[in-house]
Amino acid sequence: MVWRCGCCGRFEVTVELVRGRHRYRLVHRYPARFGGGKNVLGEVGTVAELADLLRRFTTIDLADLREAG
Repeated sequence: MVWRCGCCGRFEVTVELVRGRHRYRLVHRYPARFGGGKNVLGEVGTVAELADLLRRFTTIDLADLREAG
């Protein structure tokens, strides 16, 4: 499952099931005009930790994320 920020689409949160536990990964995506690519900002195990991670590295919060196909 993937969520992206509704404002610019550069921040992305993916959810993976690893050994029976969910892992939330926050990624910053670079625009193609800057060479594209992704930078992993962090990976956490709970939604509360994800909210804290978003506060530390971005100006968005959980409410700003939208599901992306």
